[in-house]
This record gives sequence, structure tokens and C-alpha cells, in this order.
Amino acid sequence: MKNNVTLTVKGKFANKYKSGYPLISKEAILNMNEGMKEGTIIHLIDEKNRFIAKGYFGKQNKGYGWVLSRNENEQIDQRFFVNKLRDAINYRESFFNSPDTNAFRVVNGEGDGLGGLTIEYFDGYYLINWYSKGIYHFREYIINALKELVTFKAIYQKKRFDANGKYIEEDDFVAGERGTFPIIVKENGVNFAVYLNEGAMVGIFLDQREVRKKIRDAYAKGKNVLNTFSYTGAFSVAAALGHAAKTTSVDLAKRSLNKTVEQFSLNGIDDDAQDIIVEDVFHYFKYAVKKQLEFDLVILDPPSFARSKKIVFSAEKDYKNLLKEAISITKDEGIIVASTNSSSFNMKKFKGFIDQAFRESNRKYQLVEEFSLPKDFKTIKEFPEGNYLKVVFIKNLP
Repeated sequence: MKNNVTLTVKGKFANKYKSGYPLISKEAILNMNEGMKEGTIIHLIDEKNRFIAKGYFGKQNKGYGWVLSRNENEQIDQRFFVNKLRDAINYRESFFNSPDTNAFRVVNGEGDGLGGLTIEYFDGYYLINWYSKGIYHFREYIINALKELVTFKAIYQKKRFDANGKYIEEDDFVAGERGTFPIIVKENGVNFAVYLNEGAMVGIFLDQREVRKKIRDAYAKGKNVLNTFSYTGAFSVAAALGHAAKTTSVDLAKRSLNKTVEQFSLNGIDDDAQDIIVEDVFHYFKYAVKKQLEFDLVILDPPSFARSKKIVFSAEKDYKNLLKEAISITKDEGIIVASTNSSSFNMKKFKGFIDQAFRESNRKYQLVEEFSLPKDFKTIKEFPEGNYLKVVFIKNLP
């Protein structure tokens, strides 16, 4: 990797980078050249020409690249990536040894010093997600490092970029023996079907593992549960296994019906005893109010941004109103599980949305417990926006 470019960090940003901030942003750089080749090695210096860090240039929605090393003499080569991946794998030793969970994250981007890259493990299958052409430039190093360190059934990849930052559809197989999908993984003893060959999303969001377990073990028993933006119904499966009286799963995507039936059947749950509804969640709320439906447990886990034919949803702008809809159909003493994966605001602001929604609904509430990312989704304190997941269990008081 011969290309090297020196970029000067503006004075007011220098201490931030010296303290460990990993994201290379346009506003922090005096001489940013957006025409640089993706994968170019960047040396960051302060305005007195003192070395700060080195990284790579790679455009993605978060910025213009990531810091990889704070050692001026360290080479970004095969050995570098072997060492980074070895550290990441060792950090997750307890997950590799778990008897009841075999699906988890192995590399979590900047949390493991490899911004722009994630690697996930699914019962012997590894999935690499590349979030920019810049990190993809190092693909041979990274894939060879993974091959050196682990035994695997197969390695798959997702290129989560194009000129507009969108996912590129193409063959995702990298090495090993092609899988027969779905592969069935375990999460805290629960079975889930995973597809590594069907586009960007594989069938389960691993960051919600602890939340699903808590719902199953402590909140579902005997309850009438509504799971909105249900995707493949993973929360519904957890609730049903926790002996919920009934689950209702609502998602706009047509595929959600068959996917949810599949997840129920893998766990011996009679899907005919559950409601699976393909409909816009916002329309369903209006229907539920009209029919005077009420639920003991309402799960809200919308995407950060979503667009349907009539509605554009942004978590930062619209979560408060979404919560008000949920409050209107939650029983007294019922629980709302409010979740967001938006990195554009922190937990304090999220709790502000919650408070505002209840006040505008003339309701009282109690914050029961909260969750952020699980241990395998490693984060660093210098990049708080990397700890994006915010989940709050809220009691709707009478």
C-alpha cells in the first residue's frame, strides 16, 4: 500500500484526535482532498507538523476515513491486521466458548480499532461487512488474517457501499464451502434462521440479544405483546418462549410474514396462535385505537430512518410521536420497550423524547431499566456515538 498523504488537523480538533478520537472528518482537516484514492494511507499531523495518528481514506456516511494506529512507525500491512483481529477474537473468547449462543460480533469497527469494518460469527460462518471502498482496499490483508486465525465453515461478505453509500448486490461468498441456507444459529438457547446470501440484512440483529433475553425471562409471561417494526419476529419469538399469552407482529415488508413463521416454527411455536400482520405500523396504531385494542407489552424498535408511500420516519424527529401512539394502546402498568439504533442523539436526549411523549399524553411513567450495546459490540469512550443502541423499558403508570 504505497499511497501516503499527510493531512493537517485544525488546531481546535488536535487534542480530540490526540486523545483517541478515531473518525477522520472533513471539518477537522485543513487540507482535505476529496479526490484522494480510496484506501490511501493518511498521516495526521497538527499545525506544528507533529505526528498524531495514521489511518486510511474511505468515504462513508460517517466521514472520510478512520484512524488505524497512533504509532508513526507501524506499517498497515498483513501483520497489522492479524494483530488487530487476534485481539478482537481473544476479547470474545467467552462467546466462542458459550454453550447456548453461537451468533455474535467478532469485530466491531472502531471499537476494535478497525473503523469501517465489522465481522460477525454464525456457528462457524464468518460474515465481513465492508462499509467503504477504503477499507475494502485492504480486503486481501483482512481476509488472509481471518483465515490465519480461525477455522471456519465459510466466509461471506457484504459490500455496504457504492457511489451513494448503498449496498452492492453481488455474490457474497468468499472462502470455505458454500452454505445451505438458512443456517440455524442459537442465541441464549433460542433458534434463529440466518441467510448470508440475501442482501444486507441476514435475519437477526445481534445487538438486541440481551434485550430479547430480558423480555423472554422477565416480561412476557401471560402478557399480550405487540411487536412493531417486527422484521423477522425475533422479539415475538422471545416473548412466545417466555410464555406470552399472545404476540402480534407488525411490519410493512411482505417478507416479514414468511420469515416470522419460519422463526416461530424453528422454536416449536404454533404460528397460528400468533398474529402476524403485514401493514404500515402507523396505520396499525390507528386501527388498534379504533378497535380499542390494548397491550401489556409494546416493543418499539424502528429503523433510524424509514420511508413508506405516505410516511417518512426519522428517529430524531419523530420518535416522540411514535411513543405517543404506543402509549395510547398500552395498558395501565403495561411496559413499553423503546429502542433506537440512531447514533445522531444520546441516551439523555432519548429519555427527553420519552418524557415529552408521556407529558403530552397526560400520562405518568417509570423508567424500569435500560440497555446499550452488548459486550461483543465493543465501543471506545473516545467515540461515544459508536455506542448507538439505546433501549429503555418504560412502565405506563395509571
